[in-house]
Amino acid sequence: MLHLLCLRYTGPEQEAEPFVAAHVEFLERHHRAGTFLVSGQTVPAAEGGVIVACGIDRAAAERIAAEDPFVVAGVAAYTITTIDPGRVHPALAAVLGVDDSRVRG
Repeated sequence: MLHLLCLRYTGPEQEAEPFVAAHVEFLERHHRAGTFLVSGQTVPAAEGGVIVACGIDRAAAERIAAEDPFVVAGVAAYTITTIDPGRVHPALAAVLGVDDSRVRG
């Protein structure tokens, strides 16, 4: 499964500033583990950020999101969309672990 984790600030972006270092460590830890494939701020950045996670089930995605220091501090919240990839570009097939029947392009 693939999960799109959309982070939105619950107040002004400045309220999150004291927790940025801990949030970055949270991101780095999950990138090192291979769970987060992509993460970044939205444009405009004041809206929040987005993470693409893979290799975990929905319950694990929810647990990980709840552990984000921004969420623990109450300055942000996630919405999670779980995706069952139906068609995948060949460059992503191995990363996502999909079978050949779903590869297009």
